[in-house]
Amino acid sequence: MNKMVGLIALSLMVVTAGCGKQANNTEKASAEVQTKDTITVAWYPNESGAEMEGAREEIGKVIAAATGKKVEHKTTTDYTIAIEAIANGSADIAYMGAQGYVEARAKNKDVQPLVIASGESGTVDDAAYYSWLSVRKGEEESYKSGDGYSIDSIVGQKFSFVTNSSTSGFKVPSAAIIKHFSQMDKYKSLTVDDLTIGGEDKFFSDVLYGGSHQGSAVNLLNDKADIAAFCDTCVTNYVELSAGEENTAGAVYKVKQGAAEPFNTLEGKEFTVISATPVLNQPFVINAGTVNQEDIQKLKDSFTSDEVKNNSKIFLAKDSEEKGLFKQKSGNEQFLTVEDSFFNPIRELSE
Repeated sequence: MNKMVGLIALSLMVVTAGCGKQANNTEKASAEVQTKDTITVAWYPNESGAEMEGAREEIGKVIAAATGKKVEHKTTTDYTIAIEAIANGSADIAYMGAQGYVEARAKNKDVQPLVIASGESGTVDDAAYYSWLSVRKGEEESYKSGDGYSIDSIVGQKFSFVTNSSTSGFKVPSAAIIKHFSQMDKYKSLTVDDLTIGGEDKFFSDVLYGGSHQGSAVNLLNDKADIAAFCDTCVTNYVELSAGEENTAGAVYKVKQGAAEPFNTLEGKEFTVISATPVLNQPFVINAGTVNQEDIQKLKDSFTSDEVKNNSKIFLAKDSEEKGLFKQKSGNEQFLTVEDSFFNPIRELSE
């Protein structure tokens, strides 16, 4: 945990009470939920690409085996589509960031966490991924400060977010920027809105939205943005570490040879991470108004089982070249159940 510094680092310690492999969610489903034959799973744009089809299908197999229901996958091109789908019941399960979950639950209290992936410890203590601020390799000197890096020089630059419903691609980085700059007299009244529109008299000269983490990274590598926010896990299938220590400021990543779209024309392009902030892991969430409690419990039991933990198509081996959602680093990684309160640190970023 010594590397987990940043705006929400302490949240991982605050929310551990009551979380565990068999934690009971006290949320109640609607009194009567009609049994259905098909369960629909919604996916963010980050996980909707063709290269992730195998990973989606493997999760679908777990859901089908646990419930005996047919599974349909709803891929999307916009975060809002997935958020609205799980909130209005046109999707029953969704894999989404913490911010998306918070927004969906605010629309419908039947939306609740199903499971999250643990950290390397096999617990929620380190159940985090990283929000990066990155610049093109060769341009990082402008952001050096002593032996480290500073975001002081991002003012006036072209900046790319993911979408304003992204946890690690908007919510966390924007909060961190405001926290940093609001300590300066010139920016003491800086707001999130000030970061969303570019211009000569604005905080950023231009503001772009990638629509996905991959899209935000491509905005950077295609020279459309000078700095971009995106997360480590969403680009791990396309890039590899070429210098430094992973998930730390100063780490350099390079687009892999043979990378799939949208990185297929960017082989060998490099970027440097100037800031890495830990973010609560993305949950699978479920709508308890469309899935009955019996099936919800079956799904929790199945996802948290040793069978799924040891499924190498879900938790890929550390050296695997396959494309997937989760990768083993220690061998302890597994799915865990958590309470709604686990995501309070993300809610508090909006207060």
